[in-house]
Amino acid sequence: MSELLKNTIRFILFILVQVFILFKMPPLHRFVAPYLYYLFILWLPFSLSRMSITFIGFFFGLCLDYFTKTPGLHAAACTLIAYVRPFVIGLLISQEGADKNYVSPSIVSMGWAPYATYVLVLTLLHHSYLVLLQWMGFGSFVFFLGKVIASTAVSLLLVLLTELLFFRKQKFRTNTI
Repeated sequence: MSELLKNTIRFILFILVQVFILFKMPPLHRFVAPYLYYLFILWLPFSLSRMSITFIGFFFGLCLDYFTKTPGLHAAACTLIAYVRPFVIGLLISQEGADKNYVSPSIVSMGWAPYATYVLVLTLLHHSYLVLLQWMGFGSFVFFLGKVIASTAVSLLLVLLTELLFFRKQKFRTNTI
């Protein structure tokens, strides 16, 4: 299956799961909001340019905003993590590393510790920015931190479950010059 077709199917599935399953769940607590959709941006191929990833992130967030009737909220958060993603990957992978030998970030291509750091950093960034945009009034800072931490914890659990249930096979490419 081609990368374009695979990512198009992921795009549609992540939007549908977020809109029709995760947003329809009754609230677990006032702090907890489960998000999984941003994993689409984290799974995009290494070979895409920063401009392409940023545009895809914006369009993906805009599609989610259309279904949830939130004007630009998810588009802003997705654009931010899509823009920061290459910097984080550059810090976590050596120059002659996995980005040349594998197609996309995964546990197999990056290893457990760098991949967990990659997911944690971008999840915290996404949730902090999203909650900040939702909050927009300077009320209780404790509420802000509680919502970011609780949503991040639940989302990381969802990401871990998704990684374990839908293991992505990564082929090592040998002739990558």
